[in-house]
Amino acid sequence: MKLSQIKANPNNPRVLRDEKFQKLKKSIEDFPKMMELRPIVIDENNTILGGNMRFRALQDLGYKEIEDSWVKKANELTEKQKQEFIIKDNVSFGEWNWDDLANEWEVELLNEWGLNLPDFTAEVDYSILEDEDLDEQIENMANGVKKAIQIEFEPEHYEDAFNIIKFWRENGAYVGKMILDYLKLEKDKL
Repeated sequence: MKLSQIKANPNNPRVLRDEKFQKLKKSIEDFPKMMELRPIVIDENNTILGGNMRFRALQDLGYKEIEDSWVKKANELTEKQKQEFIIKDNVSFGEWNWDDLANEWEVELLNEWGLNLPDFTAEVDYSILEDEDLDEQIENMANGVKKAIQIEFEPEHYEDAFNIIKFWRENGAYVGKMILDYLKLEKDKL
């Protein structure tokens, strides 16, 4: 289908600006199959009901023609249904599970794919600690608290490491001790 046959919706309520629009363009360049899986929806007049930003990104990328599978025609909708579709297609339902995202996905990929992650870093005022001798209190609070050490993996080993650690945790193992014991054995061999 010629891209020039499709008409942008003048009443589109949603826009992507600057960085988000660039991310959308990059996602289409990197993964064009996405357009087949999430096509532009048009009415009987070829006016876009869903996918205005994807359409703009395709134009910006220099596309003149697109695959027929990248477009879905919705001829049977009433005017009210068209309006409802336009809004519902642009409303984000649900919430992200930030713990799952942090533990199961790579931050760089999420950013690259266009998910805007919140900044969870908090500015903490430690000046109150300067006024009192809290060393003993802090040590008492830390007793029995699990602590973590970051272990780095090459990208090709990350998934295996993640799955093995997940397996042992689900089976009640103390993974930190297992790793420590193994590293001690290896050190003793040197």
